[in-house]
Amino acid sequence: MAVPFKQGPRSCQDGRVPTTADHLVAGWREWVGLPGWGVEWVKAKLDTGARSSAIHAFDVHEFERDGQTWVRFSIHPWQRSAEDAATVESPVHDRRRVRSSSGHTTERYVVRMDVTLLGRTVPTEMTLTSRDQMGFRMLIGREALRQGFVVDPARSYLGERPPRAVRRRNRGR
Repeated sequence: MAVPFKQGPRSCQDGRVPTTADHLVAGWREWVGLPGWGVEWVKAKLDTGARSSAIHAFDVHEFERDGQTWVRFSIHPWQRSAEDAATVESPVHDRRRVRSSSGHTTERYVVRMDVTLLGRTVPTEMTLTSRDQMGFRMLIGREALRQGFVVDPARSYLGERPPRAVRRRNRGR
């Protein structure tokens, strides 16, 4: 039986995000925030076919702090732009072998981070990888989405958006 959902900001005037009985409905692509890293906006693809989440990371360097393995890396939140790069340090949660959609397997660092999607902040395990050639700097996978989200593949950007000037800068204008 299908669960009806309330219409959201792209469908009605009241500004509510669509919901099912207990989940927020998200589009296949959304703007997300990384509050612990001071990154307000990153365009992300929500991919129910991917188990883990991934973020574009570069200049990745492992180091020791208080006997624990940490990693320092930089991220570019904007597609095709080096503006507003952020450098982050985080404890290494894990290292995993991850198989890409093309079938290639690589070992990646995994860090824990908070991701804000549709106004809800959820803890997420994020793999660090080069996504330069990909359409999105971030991929949100099933493990993060199962924390209260369902994805409507026919819709996009149901949550908050950055101001128009910020979106234009993201497109290089």
